[in-house]
Amino acid sequence: MFINPNDEQRKQLLQEAKNIAVVGMSNKPERTSYLIAEALQQAGYRIFPVNPNLTEPVLGEKPYASLTEIPEKVDIVNVFRRSETVLPVVEESLQIGAKAIWMQLGVINEEASELAKEKGVTVIMDRCIKVDHAILLGKVDK
Repeated sequence: MFINPNDEQRKQLLQEAKNIAVVGMSNKPERTSYLIAEALQQAGYRIFPVNPNLTEPVLGEKPYASLTEIPEKVDIVNVFRRSETVLPVVEESLQIGAKAIWMQLGVINEEASELAKEKGVTVIMDRCIKVDHAILLGKVDK
């Protein structure tokens, strides 16, 4: 049975991370993925939008069609995709050497989680990274 890392482990992950890829990010400011990425950016993280449908910069950052196109090291892969589409995202996350995979609220995939954990990658499922950041490290809003 899957258990998320405890508060201290998630806090340490957020403190050590610098680059966060946002898979399934939207360029629409009213979408949750955009709002959360914007808040993370304001908290000091470098955001990498990952969505093959994006062609123009989002929040001032170049979008990428896949994780493997990102030219820099990614610490956390933040996933805004349906649960059943997460496995390929996790496989790509392992290819690029991400430290953690963070599945947003409502995103749960046990098979993908097991694969990542077998490779030593931290997995968080069904939790909002922005909420955890606010609770564990302080407010992230403007």
